[in-house]
Amino acid sequence: MMKKLAWAALLAASLPLMHGCAAVVVGGAATAVVVADDRRTAGTVVEDQEIELRAMNRLREGFPQKTVSVSTVSYNRQVLLVGQVPDEATRAKVVDTVRAIPGVIGVHNEITISGVTSLTSKTNDASITTKVKARLLNTNAVQSNHVKVVTEAAVVYLMGLVRKDEGEAAGKVAAGTAGVSRVVKLFEYID
Repeated sequence: MMKKLAWAALLAASLPLMHGCAAVVVGGAATAVVVADDRRTAGTVVEDQEIELRAMNRLREGFPQKTVSVSTVSYNRQVLLVGQVPDEATRAKVVDTVRAIPGVIGVHNEITISGVTSLTSKTNDASITTKVKARLLNTNAVQSNHVKVVTEAAVVYLMGLVRKDEGEAAGKVAAGTAGVSRVVKLFEYID
């Protein structure tokens, strides 16, 4: 009887852990599908995620969030910095902080010197990104999952590993999207 109680207690204690395992398996499967069609290696995809997390942590620790609002996006170990800082010295320090992260090959510094943008502006940027991504889904000239879309202050930044014709097509799609003020192509060309 004592042995049965021990097994029952062990099973009851492990149920919450099994539930978490299911989420990990499902999440891992979803990531595997995305990685399978990505032109980056699986290792590079993971490294890009690590770079973004490290950058976010280092920027949060090193800079007051009331005056500095910087986002980082890593694609193929090339990091895009967008956002706002109060002065040139802070801008340079942010860039140096991100460049020092292991694995970073290059930094595209698109940080502006200004006050932090409003929630309305951020919402507009999110809407523009969604529209560009939706329009990329409807074109046969480029696969939408080969293009990373980032919007800041109505400027659309495009990243990815693409052929030149795909990059041109993606740029035209983005430029023709309502609300876009400018398109910056930061592609790495594979041809």
